[in-house]
Amino acid sequence: MKEKTISRKIIYKGKILDLEKALVKLVNGKKAFREVIMHNGAAAVIAVEKPDKIIFIRQFRYPAGKIILEIPAGRIDKNETPLNCIKREMMEETGYKLKNIKKILDMYPCVGYSNEVIHIYKADTGIKTKPKPEFDENIRIHKIKLSKALKMIKKGRLKDSKTIAAVLALKILEKS
Repeated sequence: MKEKTISRKIIYKGKILDLEKALVKLVNGKKAFREVIMHNGAAAVIAVEKPDKIIFIRQFRYPAGKIILEIPAGRIDKNETPLNCIKREMMEETGYKLKNIKKILDMYPCVGYSNEVIHIYKADTGIKTKPKPEFDENIRIHKIKLSKALKMIKKGRLKDSKTIAAVLALKILEKS
């Protein structure tokens, strides 16, 4: 089933992603092109404030053209670990420090055209300080109970894939 790469070329080099065009040989011997978004990866955290509130952020997402409710996350910087990424992003976006951090899953959000992996963690909130968002971020913090977040998924009100995966994983962990 594996395709063999014949050639590959970066056709766009950007600040947060590159676009690669590859020529591959299929199992049946035919050739096909593949366009792949090359991404450093990201990390996200489903942070729980006791007793039962999840920290969400709301921000405008240009590609979707709308305001999206999601868990804190960010792109992993070069030479940064996913764990350090979530700690940095949580401080930047919400001002919360994290404690009792545990990795719960890795996921490919768009496996058909991107190599991006999102590392998702669960953590408890710690000390709250003032958020330090980047210059281009306009973020609002929301605290939502797990039961309400699950209803929002069911009603189609949560649209972000990493957030849906994290909320469902948290529900599964809660049962175990």
